[in-house]
Amino acid sequence: MRATVVVPVLKSRSRGGQSESASTRTPESRLDEATGLAQAIDLDVVNGSIVPVNDPRPATLLGTGKIEEIKHLLDERNSGLVIVDHPLTPVQQRNLEKEWNAKVIDRTGLILEIFGRRASTKEGTLQVDLAHLNYQKGRLVRSWTHLERQRGGGGFMGGPGETQIEADRRLLQDRIIKLERELEQVVRTRQLHRAKRKKVPHPIVALVGYTNAGKSTLFNRITGAGVLAEDMLFATLDPTLRRMKLPHGRTVILSDTVGFISDLPTHLVAAFRATLEEVLEADLVLHVRDMSDVDNQAQSADVLRILNDLGIDEAEGERRILEVWNKIDRLEPEAHDAMVQKSSGMKNVIAVSAISGEGVDRLMDEISRRLSGVMTETTVTLPVDKLALLPWLYDHAVVDSREDNEDGSVTLDLRLSETEAAELERRIGNGAKPAKEDWER
Repeated sequence: MRATVVVPVLKSRSRGGQSESASTRTPESRLDEATGLAQAIDLDVVNGSIVPVNDPRPATLLGTGKIEEIKHLLDERNSGLVIVDHPLTPVQQRNLEKEWNAKVIDRTGLILEIFGRRASTKEGTLQVDLAHLNYQKGRLVRSWTHLERQRGGGGFMGGPGETQIEADRRLLQDRIIKLERELEQVVRTRQLHRAKRKKVPHPIVALVGYTNAGKSTLFNRITGAGVLAEDMLFATLDPTLRRMKLPHGRTVILSDTVGFISDLPTHLVAAFRATLEEVLEADLVLHVRDMSDVDNQAQSADVLRILNDLGIDEAEGERRILEVWNKIDRLEPEAHDAMVQKSSGMKNVIAVSAISGEGVDRLMDEISRRLSGVMTETTVTLPVDKLALLPWLYDHAVVDSREDNEDGSVTLDLRLSETEAAELERRIGNGAKPAKEDWER
Protein backbone atom coordinates (compact mmCIF):
# COMPACT_ATOMS: atom_id res chain seq x y z
CA MET A 1 0.00 0.00 0.00
CA ARG A 2 1.22 3.51 -0.87
CA ALA A 3 1.58 5.55 2.32
CA THR A 4 2.33 9.14 3.30
CA VAL A 5 4.07 9.93 6.59
CA VAL A 6 3.18 13.17 8.41
CA VAL A 7 5.29 14.30 11.38
CA PRO A 8 3.57 17.06 13.40
CA VAL A 9 6.09 19.19 15.30
CA LEU A 10 4.23 20.75 18.21
CA LYS A 11 5.61 23.91 19.75
CA SER A 12 5.59 24.74 23.44
CA ARG A 13 5.92 28.18 24.95
CA SER A 14 8.82 28.82 27.31
CA ARG A 15 8.68 31.33 30.14
CA GLY A 16 10.50 33.93 28.12
CA GLY A 17 7.91 33.78 25.37
CA GLN A 18 10.27 32.00 22.99
CA SER A 19 8.82 29.14 20.98
CA GLU A 20 10.65 25.86 21.40
CA SER A 21 10.04 22.32 20.27
CA ALA A 22 8.22 20.06 22.73
CA SER A 23 10.31 17.06 21.59
CA THR A 24 14.00 16.41 22.29
CA ARG A 25 14.37 14.74 18.90
CA THR A 26 15.03 16.52 15.63
CA PRO A 27 12.06 16.55 13.21
CA GLU A 28 14.24 14.93 10.54
CA SER A 29 15.14 11.97 12.78
CA ARG A 30 11.47 11.57 13.75
CA LEU A 31 10.56 11.45 10.06
CA ASP A 32 13.27 8.86 9.40
CA GLU A 33 12.06 6.73 12.30
CA ALA A 34 8.38 6.96 11.28
CA THR A 35 9.33 6.02 7.72
CA GLY A 36 11.32 3.06 9.04
CA LEU A 37 8.35 1.93 11.12
CA ALA A 38 6.11 2.06 8.05
CA GLN A 39 8.63 0.16 5.93
CA ALA A 40 8.89 -2.50 8.66
CA ILE A 41 5.39 -3.66 7.64
CA ASP A 42 6.11 -3.43 3.90
CA LEU A 43 4.38 -0.11 3.23
CA ASP A 44 5.50 1.89 0.20
CA VAL A 45 6.23 5.35 1.63
CA VAL A 46 5.80 7.77 -1.30
CA ASN A 47 6.00 11.01 0.68
CA GLY A 48 7.09 12.33 4.07
CA SER A 49 6.18 15.73 5.49
CA ILE A 50 7.27 17.66 8.57
CA VAL A 51 4.39 19.89 9.70
CA PRO A 52 4.96 22.64 12.31
CA VAL A 53 1.92 22.95 14.61
CA ASN A 54 1.82 26.16 16.63
CA ASP A 55 -1.80 25.80 17.74
CA PRO A 56 -3.06 22.17 17.88
CA ARG A 57 -6.72 21.91 16.84
CA PRO A 58 -8.90 19.67 19.05
CA ALA A 59 -10.86 18.50 16.00
CA THR A 60 -8.04 17.78 13.54
CA LEU A 61 -4.71 18.53 15.31
CA LEU A 62 -3.49 20.25 12.10
CA GLY A 63 -4.61 23.58 10.65
CA THR A 64 -6.96 23.79 7.65
CA GLY A 65 -4.21 25.04 5.32
CA LYS A 66 -1.93 22.09 6.05
CA ILE A 67 -4.83 19.65 5.76
CA GLU A 68 -5.63 21.01 2.29
CA GLU A 69 -1.95 20.90 1.28
CA ILE A 70 -1.60 17.27 2.36
CA LYS A 71 -4.83 16.39 0.55
CA HIS A 72 -3.33 17.62 -2.74
CA LEU A 73 -0.20 15.55 -2.09
CA LEU A 74 -2.30 12.44 -1.47
CA ASP A 75 -4.13 12.93 -4.76
CA GLU A 76 -0.88 13.51 -6.67
CA ARG A 77 0.88 10.46 -5.24
CA ASN A 78 -2.23 8.24 -5.21
CA SER A 79 -1.67 7.50 -1.53
CA GLY A 80 -4.50 5.79 0.33
CA LEU A 81 -2.90 5.68 3.79
CA VAL A 82 -1.65 8.49 6.03
CA ILE A 83 0.56 7.76 9.04
CA VAL A 84 0.56 10.59 11.58
CA ASP A 85 3.57 10.33 13.89
CA HIS A 86 1.65 11.60 16.89
CA PRO A 87 -1.15 10.24 19.11
CA LEU A 88 -4.57 11.07 17.67
CA THR A 89 -7.89 11.14 19.48
CA PRO A 90 -10.73 9.11 17.90
CA VAL A 91 -12.39 12.37 16.81
CA GLN A 92 -9.19 13.70 15.21
CA GLN A 93 -8.65 10.40 13.39
CA ARG A 94 -12.23 10.34 12.07
CA ASN A 95 -12.16 13.98 10.94
CA LEU A 96 -8.82 13.62 9.14
CA GLU A 97 -10.09 10.53 7.32
CA LYS A 98 -13.10 12.52 6.12
CA GLU A 99 -10.94 15.45 5.00
CA TRP A 100 -8.37 13.33 3.16
CA ASN A 101 -10.67 10.51 2.04
CA ALA A 102 -7.94 8.08 3.11
CA LYS A 103 -7.19 5.67 5.93
CA VAL A 104 -5.42 7.41 8.84
CA ILE A 105 -3.46 5.70 11.62
CA ASP A 106 -1.44 7.35 14.37
CA ARG A 107 1.89 6.33 15.92
CA THR A 108 0.22 4.01 18.45
CA GLY A 109 -1.77 2.21 15.77
CA LEU A 110 1.34 1.79 13.62
CA ILE A 111 3.39 0.26 16.46
CA LEU A 112 0.50 -2.05 17.33
CA GLU A 113 0.36 -3.16 13.69
CA ILE A 114 4.09 -3.94 13.69
CA PHE A 115 3.89 -5.84 16.98
CA GLY A 116 0.92 -7.81 15.65
CA ARG A 117 3.01 -9.00 12.69
CA ARG A 118 6.14 -9.74 14.73
CA ALA A 119 4.55 -11.70 17.62
CA SER A 120 5.25 -15.40 17.12
CA THR A 121 4.83 -16.99 20.57
CA LYS A 122 1.54 -17.46 22.39
CA GLU A 123 2.59 -14.93 25.04
CA GLY A 124 3.53 -12.31 22.45
CA THR A 125 0.27 -12.79 20.57
CA LEU A 126 -1.78 -12.47 23.76
CA GLN A 127 0.06 -9.30 24.76
CA VAL A 128 -0.44 -7.67 21.36
CA ASP A 129 -4.12 -8.69 21.19
CA LEU A 130 -4.76 -7.22 24.63
CA ALA A 131 -3.02 -3.95 23.77
CA HIS A 132 -4.89 -3.74 20.45
CA LEU A 133 -8.31 -4.32 22.07
CA ASN A 134 -7.65 -1.67 24.74
CA TYR A 135 -6.64 0.74 21.98
CA GLN A 136 -9.75 0.00 19.90
CA LYS A 137 -12.15 0.17 22.85
CA GLY A 138 -12.30 3.97 22.75
CA ARG A 139 -12.52 4.10 18.95
CA LEU A 140 -15.59 1.99 18.26
CA VAL A 141 -17.63 5.13 17.60
CA ARG A 142 -15.81 5.44 14.28
CA SER A 143 -17.08 2.07 13.09
CA TRP A 144 -20.61 1.92 14.43
CA THR A 145 -22.13 5.39 13.96
CA HIS A 146 -24.32 4.12 11.10
CA LEU A 147 -26.08 1.43 13.14
CA GLU A 148 -29.45 2.11 14.76
CA ARG A 149 -30.49 1.30 18.29
CA GLN A 150 -31.70 -2.26 18.80
CA ARG A 151 -35.23 -2.74 20.14
CA GLY A 152 -35.47 -4.22 23.60
CA GLY A 153 -38.10 -6.58 24.99
CA GLY A 154 -40.72 -8.53 23.04
CA GLY A 155 -43.65 -7.45 20.86
CA PHE A 156 -44.32 -3.81 20.04
CA MET A 157 -44.22 -2.49 23.59
CA GLY A 158 -40.55 -3.08 24.22
CA GLY A 159 -38.59 0.07 24.92
CA PRO A 160 -35.37 1.02 23.14
CA GLY A 161 -32.60 -1.46 23.84
CA GLU A 162 -28.85 -0.94 23.74
CA THR A 163 -27.18 0.49 20.68
CA GLN A 164 -24.95 -1.72 18.55
CA ILE A 165 -21.91 0.18 19.83
CA GLU A 166 -22.85 -0.72 23.41
CA ALA A 167 -23.31 -4.38 22.50
CA ASP A 168 -20.01 -4.43 20.66
CA ARG A 169 -18.19 -2.68 23.48
CA ARG A 170 -19.54 -5.27 25.90
CA LEU A 171 -18.32 -8.11 23.69
CA LEU A 172 -14.95 -6.42 23.39
CA GLN A 173 -14.69 -6.01 27.16
CA ASP A 174 -15.49 -9.71 27.60
CA ARG A 175 -12.66 -10.54 25.21
CA ILE A 176 -10.28 -8.25 27.15
CA ILE A 177 -11.15 -10.00 30.43
CA LYS A 178 -10.56 -13.40 28.81
CA LEU A 179 -7.15 -12.31 27.47
CA GLU A 180 -6.14 -10.86 30.84
CA ARG A 181 -6.92 -14.20 32.49
CA GLU A 182 -4.86 -16.06 29.91
CA LEU A 183 -1.97 -13.62 30.43
CA GLU A 184 -2.18 -14.14 34.19
CA GLN A 185 -1.51 -17.83 33.54
CA VAL A 186 1.44 -16.89 31.32
CA VAL A 187 2.81 -14.65 34.09
CA ARG A 188 2.54 -17.51 36.59
CA THR A 189 4.35 -19.82 34.17
CA ARG A 190 7.10 -17.24 33.67
CA GLN A 191 7.47 -16.88 37.45
CA LEU A 192 7.84 -20.66 37.75
CA HIS A 193 10.58 -20.60 35.11
CA ARG A 194 12.37 -17.86 37.03
CA ALA A 195 12.11 -19.87 40.25
CA LYS A 196 13.63 -22.90 38.49
CA ARG A 197 16.47 -20.79 37.12
CA LYS A 198 17.20 -19.53 40.65
CA LYS A 199 17.58 -23.11 41.85
CA VAL A 200 20.33 -23.54 39.25
CA PRO A 201 22.12 -20.29 40.08
CA HIS A 202 23.21 -19.14 36.63
CA PRO A 203 23.53 -15.34 36.52
CA ILE A 204 21.21 -13.61 34.02
CA VAL A 205 22.47 -10.96 31.58
CA ALA A 206 19.73 -8.98 29.79
CA LEU A 207 20.16 -7.03 26.57
CA VAL A 208 18.10 -3.84 26.36
CA GLY A 209 18.19 -0.91 24.00
CA TYR A 210 16.36 1.22 21.49
CA THR A 211 14.86 -0.70 18.60
CA ASN A 212 17.37 -1.44 15.83
CA ALA A 213 20.35 -0.77 18.12
CA GLY A 214 21.80 -4.18 17.19
CA LYS A 215 20.76 -6.25 20.22
CA SER A 216 19.85 -9.38 18.26
CA THR A 217 23.03 -9.18 16.16
CA LEU A 218 25.11 -8.92 19.34
CA PHE A 219 23.07 -11.76 20.88
CA ASN A 220 23.87 -13.96 17.87
CA ARG A 221 27.54 -12.94 17.93
CA ILE A 222 27.94 -13.89 21.61
CA THR A 223 25.80 -17.05 21.74
CA GLY A 224 25.90 -18.34 18.16
CA ALA A 225 22.09 -18.38 18.14
CA GLY A 226 20.07 -17.85 14.98
CA VAL A 227 17.75 -15.07 16.18
CA LEU A 228 16.35 -12.93 13.35
CA ALA A 229 18.58 -9.87 13.02
CA GLU A 230 17.86 -7.33 10.29
CA ASP A 231 18.39 -3.62 9.74
CA MET A 232 14.74 -3.02 10.57
CA LEU A 233 12.77 -1.52 13.45
CA PHE A 234 11.30 -4.23 15.71
CA ALA A 235 12.80 -7.09 13.67
CA THR A 236 12.34 -9.29 16.76
CA LEU A 237 9.63 -9.07 19.40
CA ASP A 238 9.51 -12.21 21.53
CA PRO A 239 12.25 -12.51 24.18
CA THR A 240 14.90 -15.19 23.69
CA LEU A 241 17.08 -16.82 26.36
CA ARG A 242 20.27 -18.83 25.74
CA ARG A 243 23.00 -20.31 27.88
CA MET A 244 26.54 -19.25 27.16
CA LYS A 245 29.98 -19.75 28.69
CA LEU A 246 32.13 -16.82 29.72
CA PRO A 247 35.89 -16.81 28.99
CA HIS A 248 36.73 -18.05 32.48
CA GLY A 249 34.31 -20.97 32.29
CA ARG A 250 31.26 -19.63 34.09
CA THR A 251 27.84 -20.34 32.56
CA VAL A 252 25.34 -17.47 32.33
CA ILE A 253 21.91 -16.98 30.73
CA LEU A 254 21.68 -14.23 28.10
CA SER A 255 18.25 -12.69 27.50
CA ASP A 256 17.36 -10.68 24.36
CA THR A 257 14.34 -8.46 25.09
CA VAL A 258 12.01 -6.41 22.90
CA GLY A 259 13.43 -3.12 21.64
CA PHE A 260 12.29 0.13 23.22
CA ILE A 261 11.04 3.18 21.34
CA SER A 262 10.11 6.75 22.23
CA ASP A 263 6.45 7.41 23.09
CA LEU A 264 5.82 3.69 23.53
CA PRO A 265 2.02 3.32 23.85
CA THR A 266 0.88 2.82 27.43
CA HIS A 267 -1.25 -0.13 26.30
CA LEU A 268 1.90 -1.89 25.13
CA VAL A 269 3.91 -1.05 28.25
CA ALA A 270 1.15 -2.57 30.39
CA ALA A 271 0.70 -5.64 28.18
CA PHE A 272 4.43 -6.38 27.91
CA ARG A 273 5.21 -5.76 31.56
CA ALA A 274 5.59 -9.49 32.26
CA THR A 275 8.16 -9.71 29.48
CA LEU A 276 9.98 -6.53 30.47
CA GLU A 277 10.20 -7.74 34.06
CA GLU A 278 12.83 -10.23 32.85
CA VAL A 279 15.12 -7.20 32.96
CA LEU A 280 14.39 -6.71 36.67
CA GLU A 281 15.56 -10.26 37.40
CA ALA A 282 18.85 -9.76 35.55
CA ASP A 283 22.13 -9.61 37.47
CA LEU A 284 23.62 -7.43 34.72
CA VAL A 285 21.87 -5.26 32.10
CA LEU A 286 23.66 -4.51 28.81
CA HIS A 287 22.30 -1.24 27.40
CA VAL A 288 23.07 -1.51 23.67
CA ARG A 289 23.32 1.84 21.85
CA ASP A 290 23.60 2.56 18.14
CA MET A 291 26.45 5.07 18.13
CA SER A 292 26.12 5.64 14.38
CA ASP A 293 22.69 7.23 14.92
CA VAL A 294 22.83 11.00 15.39
CA ASP A 295 19.97 10.74 17.89
CA ASN A 296 21.59 8.08 20.07
CA GLN A 297 21.65 10.39 23.11
CA ALA A 298 17.87 10.94 22.98
CA GLN A 299 17.33 7.23 22.36
CA SER A 300 19.43 6.42 25.43
CA ALA A 301 17.32 8.79 27.52
CA ASP A 302 14.14 7.01 26.36
CA VAL A 303 15.56 3.60 27.33
CA LEU A 304 16.69 4.81 30.76
CA ARG A 305 13.26 6.39 31.33
CA ILE A 306 11.52 3.05 30.67
CA LEU A 307 14.01 1.20 32.89
CA ASN A 308 13.30 3.71 35.63
CA ASP A 309 9.55 3.09 35.20
CA LEU A 310 10.22 -0.64 35.59
CA GLY A 311 12.04 -0.01 38.86
CA ILE A 312 15.73 0.31 37.96
CA ASP A 313 16.58 3.78 39.24
CA GLU A 314 19.68 5.81 38.42
CA ALA A 315 21.63 4.76 41.52
CA GLU A 316 20.97 1.05 40.92
CA GLY A 317 21.62 1.53 37.21
CA GLU A 318 25.23 2.59 37.81
CA ARG A 319 25.84 -0.76 39.48
CA ARG A 320 23.78 -3.04 37.22
CA ILE A 321 23.89 -1.39 33.78
CA LEU A 322 26.84 -1.66 31.38
CA GLU A 323 26.62 0.52 28.26
CA VAL A 324 27.57 -1.19 24.99
CA TRP A 325 28.40 1.34 22.27
CA ASN A 326 27.52 -0.67 19.19
CA LYS A 327 27.91 -0.15 15.41
CA ILE A 328 31.28 1.61 15.66
CA ASP A 329 32.13 -0.06 12.33
CA ARG A 330 29.77 2.44 10.67
CA LEU A 331 31.76 5.44 11.87
CA GLU A 332 34.43 7.25 9.88
CA PRO A 333 37.99 6.17 10.86
CA GLU A 334 38.70 9.31 12.92
CA ALA A 335 35.35 9.17 14.70
CA HIS A 336 35.81 5.42 15.24
CA ASP A 337 39.22 5.87 16.89
CA ALA A 338 37.94 8.74 19.05
CA MET A 339 34.93 6.65 20.16
CA VAL A 340 37.11 3.67 21.13
CA GLN A 341 39.54 5.89 23.04
CA LYS A 342 36.72 7.69 24.85
CA SER A 343 35.04 4.42 25.89
CA SER A 344 38.33 2.94 27.18
CA GLY A 345 38.54 5.75 29.72
CA MET A 346 35.00 5.23 31.02
CA LYS A 347 34.08 2.79 33.76
CA ASN A 348 30.69 1.58 32.49
CA VAL A 349 31.22 1.62 28.71
CA ILE A 350 32.48 -0.91 26.15
CA ALA A 351 32.69 -0.01 22.44
CA VAL A 352 31.92 -2.90 20.08
CA SER A 353 30.86 -3.85 16.59
CA ALA A 354 28.45 -6.78 16.64
CA ILE A 355 28.97 -7.20 12.88
CA SER A 356 32.79 -7.35 12.79
CA GLY A 357 33.30 -8.66 16.34
CA GLU A 358 35.55 -5.75 17.36
CA GLY A 359 35.49 -5.22 21.12
CA VAL A 360 33.33 -8.31 21.81
CA ASP A 361 36.18 -10.15 23.61
CA ARG A 362 36.66 -7.13 25.88
CA LEU A 363 32.90 -7.08 26.53
CA MET A 364 32.92 -10.76 27.50
CA ASP A 365 35.84 -10.20 29.86
CA GLU A 366 34.00 -7.28 31.49
CA ILE A 367 30.83 -9.36 31.90
CA SER A 368 32.90 -12.12 33.47
CA ARG A 369 34.66 -9.67 35.81
CA ARG A 370 31.40 -8.08 36.96
CA LEU A 371 29.62 -11.36 37.59
CA SER A 372 32.55 -13.07 39.28
CA GLY A 373 32.89 -10.61 42.14
CA VAL A 374 35.11 -11.99 44.91
CA MET A 375 36.56 -15.34 43.82
CA THR A 376 37.59 -18.15 46.14
CA GLU A 377 40.36 -20.66 45.43
CA THR A 378 39.34 -24.07 46.72
CA THR A 379 40.69 -27.60 46.65
CA VAL A 380 38.02 -30.27 46.84
CA THR A 381 38.15 -34.07 46.74
CA LEU A 382 35.03 -35.78 45.42
CA PRO A 383 34.51 -39.35 46.65
CA VAL A 384 33.13 -41.93 44.25
CA ASP A 385 29.53 -41.37 45.38
CA LYS A 386 29.84 -37.62 44.63
CA LEU A 387 31.31 -37.82 41.10
CA ALA A 388 27.91 -36.83 39.67
CA LEU A 389 28.84 -33.29 40.75
CA LEU A 390 31.65 -33.06 38.18
CA PRO A 391 29.46 -31.60 35.36
CA TRP A 392 28.11 -29.00 37.79
CA LEU A 393 31.65 -28.01 38.80
CA TYR A 394 32.81 -27.63 35.21
CA ASP A 395 29.75 -25.44 34.54
CA HIS A 396 30.06 -23.20 37.60
CA ALA A 397 33.77 -23.02 38.39
CA VAL A 398 37.15 -22.62 36.74
CA VAL A 399 39.01 -25.93 37.11
CA ASP A 400 42.75 -25.19 37.35
CA SER A 401 43.88 -28.79 37.87
CA ARG A 402 42.44 -32.27 38.25
CA GLU A 403 43.91 -35.44 39.76
CA ASP A 404 42.22 -38.83 39.46
CA ASN A 405 43.07 -40.83 42.58
CA GLU A 406 43.60 -44.60 42.83
CA ASP A 407 40.52 -45.09 45.01
CA GLY A 408 38.31 -43.56 42.26
CA SER A 409 37.97 -40.16 43.92
CA VAL A 410 38.87 -36.93 42.09
CA THR A 411 40.79 -33.96 43.52
CA LEU A 412 40.20 -30.56 41.90
CA ASP A 413 41.76 -27.13 42.32
CA LEU A 414 38.92 -24.67 41.68
CA ARG A 415 38.19 -20.98 41.41
CA LEU A 416 34.58 -19.99 41.99
CA SER A 417 32.49 -17.16 43.37
CA GLU A 418 31.47 -16.93 47.01
CA THR A 419 27.85 -17.79 46.13
CA GLU A 420 28.84 -20.87 44.18
CA ALA A 421 31.36 -21.89 46.85
CA ALA A 422 28.51 -21.89 49.36
CA GLU A 423 26.33 -23.88 46.94
CA LEU A 424 29.15 -26.43 46.45
CA GLU A 425 29.56 -26.82 50.19
CA ARG A 426 25.82 -27.37 50.50
CA ARG A 427 25.92 -30.07 47.81
CA ILE A 428 28.84 -32.09 49.18
CA GLY A 429 28.61 -31.32 52.87
CA ASN A 430 31.82 -30.13 54.52
CA GLY A 431 34.17 -31.59 51.92
CA ALA A 432 35.19 -28.26 50.37
CA LYS A 433 37.86 -26.40 52.32
CA PRO A 434 39.39 -23.12 51.08
CA ALA A 435 43.06 -23.85 50.39
CA LYS A 436 44.22 -20.32 49.64
CA GLU A 437 43.15 -16.84 50.56
CA ASP A 438 40.30 -15.15 48.68
CA TRP A 439 41.25 -12.92 45.80
CA GLU A 440 39.42 -10.40 43.73
CA ARG A 441 39.62 -10.51 39.97
